[in-house]
Amino acid sequence: MTLLGDVARWFADPANWQGPHGIPVRVLEHIELSGLAVAVAVAIAMPVALYLGHVGRGGFIAINVANIGRALPSLALLAFGLIIAISVGLGLGFWPTMFALVPLAIPPIVTNTFVAVRQVDRDVVDAARGMGLAERQILARIEVPLGLPLMLDGIRTAAVNVVATATLGALVAGGALGRFIVDGFALREYDQLVGGALLVALLAIVTEITFGALARASAPRGMTVER
Repeated sequence: MTLLGDVARWFADPANWQGPHGIPVRVLEHIELSGLAVAVAVAIAMPVALYLGHVGRGGFIAINVANIGRALPSLALLAFGLIIAISVGLGLGFWPTMFALVPLAIPPIVTNTFVAVRQVDRDVVDAARGMGLAERQILARIEVPLGLPLMLDGIRTAAVNVVATATLGALVAGGALGRFIVDGFALREYDQLVGGALLVALLAIVTEITFGALARASAPRGMTVER
């Protein structure tokens, strides 16, 4: 009960909501870092998965190659990202964390996008070809709209994973909400540590709910998406 009271007082302290190290700034840093990592992962993974899903070849290889990022420990990816960032002169903090988060976000996007395209009714696709639609039109007008809920579900999984893992950036002098956790542990200020962890959990829940709502809203009329 003492710890819970300390955490409540930490949240109630106006000093923790002000300045460059306050909660609002750290939350915005976390959203910026996570959002950019997911956006880069989408830009890399989505075109490849859409093409492979449309042609129906190479999906097994692409998914297994993408899953390498999922198999590697997060700390190993962070160390590898740190080496890359230092070697190209980008320094500590933001970029090492970014290099670690992007491989983590790619696998669910590749897998869900490929499966989403392949699950579209082939009779509908064949009918579109019979009507004279080009392959690019079939992908853009039929396969993507029908598969969009499942694609967004993959992005949702990637985003939640990234939000939770972005806290590790504080280990390489990064900011965001991980700063509260790492500093709280180093200084034995457990109210700060738990408060930071609660903020990360809350942001992950909001991310989950937001992308879930987008997936349901993107479903074509007559299609239902499970909550």
